[in-house]
Amino acid sequence: MASHTFTYLFHGSLGFQFIAVFKDRFTNLYMELLQEFLQYNKNKNLFQTKDKLLLAVSGGVDSVVLCALCKQAGYDFAIAHCNFKLRGAASDRDEKFVQQLAASYNVVFYVKNFDTATIAATTKKSIEETARELRYNWFETLCAENTFQYILTAHHTDDNIETVMMHFFRGTGIKGLRGIVPKQGKIVRPLLFARKNELEDFTKSNQLSFVTDHTNAENDYTRNYFRNTILPMVSECYPEAKENILKNIQRFTEIEKLYRQALEVHIKKLVEAKGNEIHIPVLKLLKTIPLKTVVYEIIKEYGFTAHQANEVVALLNSETGKYIQSATHRIIKNRNWLIIAPVQNTQAKNILIEEKDNRIVFEAGELHFQKLPSLKGELSTDSCVALLDVAEITFPLLLRKWKQGDYFYPLGMQKKKKLNRFLTDIKLSLPQKENTWVIEMNKKIVWIVGKRIDDRFKVTASAINLLQINYLPK
Repeated sequence: MASHTFTYLFHGSLGFQFIAVFKDRFTNLYMELLQEFLQYNKNKNLFQTKDKLLLAVSGGVDSVVLCALCKQAGYDFAIAHCNFKLRGAASDRDEKFVQQLAASYNVVFYVKNFDTATIAATTKKSIEETARELRYNWFETLCAENTFQYILTAHHTDDNIETVMMHFFRGTGIKGLRGIVPKQGKIVRPLLFARKNELEDFTKSNQLSFVTDHTNAENDYTRNYFRNTILPMVSECYPEAKENILKNIQRFTEIEKLYRQALEVHIKKLVEAKGNEIHIPVLKLLKTIPLKTVVYEIIKEYGFTAHQANEVVALLNSETGKYIQSATHRIIKNRNWLIIAPVQNTQAKNILIEEKDNRIVFEAGELHFQKLPSLKGELSTDSCVALLDVAEITFPLLLRKWKQGDYFYPLGMQKKKKLNRFLTDIKLSLPQKENTWVIEMNKKIVWIVGKRIDDRFKVTASAINLLQINYLPK
């Protein structure tokens, strides 16, 4: 009976009405999603109509909808597809599908093949992390080479819910609980307003083809485990769980703004930038509440972890010279200061100074050389000026960073002194020590640049030819 009725609707007098209603429903779905897409872009100020866009397309439902909406909106875009070679023939099938999709829209198609599993094993990172780094690095390269203003990905609301859950259990703090942001540098996510089922309905209503990644149903990857197991289990106890998480994302987005404002007040009071170093007064930092949170927010920008925040707090009461290190920076206790400084290259650079040289540019600044026939007036007391007796100088001289074991005879002294001890006595911090240069002649220190000359090369009353070296710090 049901079958007979259905046939009648299509062949009888009501058939055209049914088709018209069906068509109108699909048309409405199409127009509603397109309007939401355009409005979301406008409200969030994601990009302009004139911008040149690069769409990251896997071939799945989400990215297929993104392509359709961008085409209908009249945006100027190209399509990029990563073949991570993780699913055998299925990976190659997806690549071919996206290539045909690009051809159907008459847009430029870019594809890149990666030996992801090998790279992950070599770098000792997870497949997920490796794939993410590979794809975004390649997208950035495409942008630079082809003047794309933005990279568009098809992340949607359900992706955001999963991300927040993962961040919560991973322990990423308030910033992680705000979820995926719509715009982050060149990366734009213009579908964050839409639920997964809305995108699926859109593909059905517009008869859009897409490919299905069978690994999405497997729990080999963290996101899939949360999607397929954790969230369904939570939803059994709390049916409104996903909607509640969405509301929490909105709340935490606002909270994060307030948190950032309060943090900026602390940082402004504590952080002093000096060249490429950050100086923080220990006594003032010790009075800060909450101490550990503020410490972490300052140090994380320099590659330090949340766990190392405890070490920094302990460093506040340690002796001078103690430090902890990240891959790129060190935090050093120097008397009443914490100093965050880049890790220096310990390999000394050697620069030859010939007699004809008038100017030498090096890592720490510039040296200017001038020959003088005789001393005019009193000797300069400026530590950035060295006045030497030419009779005691033999070229070439060597400009290099100081090293352990170096010694010299400080001006006015008849006994030699280790450079390390001298630099400590004049109260240089560890980064300042590491950036100290010397001029050497035949393994004798002539001048600790910008600090002190060697007594053996000083100008005496009998000197008739002088060499003046002016140091201009960087």
